[in-house]
Amino acid sequence: MYETIQMLHSYLAYVALAVLFLAVANAVTGLIGKRIFNMNKDLRLSLFALILCHIQLLVGLVLYFVSPSGLSALLEFGMGGLSSAARLLAVEHPFINIAAIVFITIGWSRHKKFVEGDKKFKSIAIFYGIGLLLILSRIPWGQWFN
Repeated sequence: MYETIQMLHSYLAYVALAVLFLAVANAVTGLIGKRIFNMNKDLRLSLFALILCHIQLLVGLVLYFVSPSGLSALLEFGMGGLSSAARLLAVEHPFINIAAIVFITIGWSRHKKFVEGDKKFKSIAIFYGIGLLLILSRIPWGQWFN
């Protein structure tokens, strides 16, 4: 079960990151190009990124509780007994990615309050962008590509 969830979490990350990157790029180009916020394309892309990121978070939380590198490592070794690689998986990766999803959710919620397209694009660009940067900063790159 653990290996299946870990594989799902790894492969879903590629899709979620790609769609999140597209949503940020779309918002930035919409803001720079002063486009009208299209309810079909722009809204759906942003919503799809939000949904994928939330699904990825849920899969990651399940993985955190069933993985030997997650909560069980933290309980077994304590914070001081973890190596930097183990601390990344047990503490930094989950905490920062939860914060990233909070930023993405704030961006989605804020964009709904605006009528003007530039404010909608700006909200999505800033908050989704912060979320994307946070996620990219705490991906265990060395383990992900092995």
